[in-house]
Amino acid sequence: MNGEGTYTGLGETIGTALRRSAGTRPRRWLLAITLVVGLLTAVGLSMTLPPADRTFATIIEPVQSLMSVTVPFLGVLLAGDLWKAPGTARPLPSLLAATLLAAAVGVFGLVVCALALAVASSGSAADPWLNAGTVTAGSVLVQIVGQLVGTGLGLLMRSPVIACLATLAPMGLWWALGAVDFLRPAQAFTPYATLRNLLSGHMNPLTWTQWVAVLLIWGVGLNVLGAARLRRSQQPTPRAEYA
Repeated sequence: MNGEGTYTGLGETIGTALRRSAGTRPRRWLLAITLVVGLLTAVGLSMTLPPADRTFATIIEPVQSLMSVTVPFLGVLLAGDLWKAPGTARPLPSLLAATLLAAAVGVFGLVVCALALAVASSGSAADPWLNAGTVTAGSVLVQIVGQLVGTGLGLLMRSPVIACLATLAPMGLWWALGAVDFLRPAQAFTPYATLRNLLSGHMNPLTWTQWVAVLLIWGVGLNVLGAARLRRSQQPTPRAEYA
């Protein structure tokens, strides 16, 4: 058990890791704020967008984008628990729990956007559900990648505050690369670039390949490095031997 009364030892399961994600009042508030922001954004857009522009994709892009700002914070906190765990903690249950939580947030965003579009009183665009399948898949994938960035940084950095701030770095990197002409093509390999592609509904073999590269670099890569750092920190320091 850690200081917050949550288990992070060798026998932890995905279920116990999921309970940790909402195991304290600040975490419940963070999750609630994430969901409320998504709900209010969906309702607001359905009421204010011109009918000709009111589609599933135009509503869902800002909704999922805003929620993806705070979702990685939950991943940071879940991974950060492992630094306080007694003995040798296994990252895998926390990573799987974080992935499931992110997918659930993405599904919540899909549901509220679909309902907001369906009940919009003044009509919608001629084809409001255009690219709905791609946008649906993209909504879940966007939150999962963002969450894995959070868990990776939470494993790499002992300070949850610094790790949470670092989750904003990919967006800053996207902006910085776009400010330099010859670096602009590298924007495609940042999480924010793939977020925009996925939520626009316009995906092709190239953009799917870029998304896979982003997943491997930012999702898998950060977590592999973080798990290695955590494992090294948990190894006992050998005692010095004297002749």
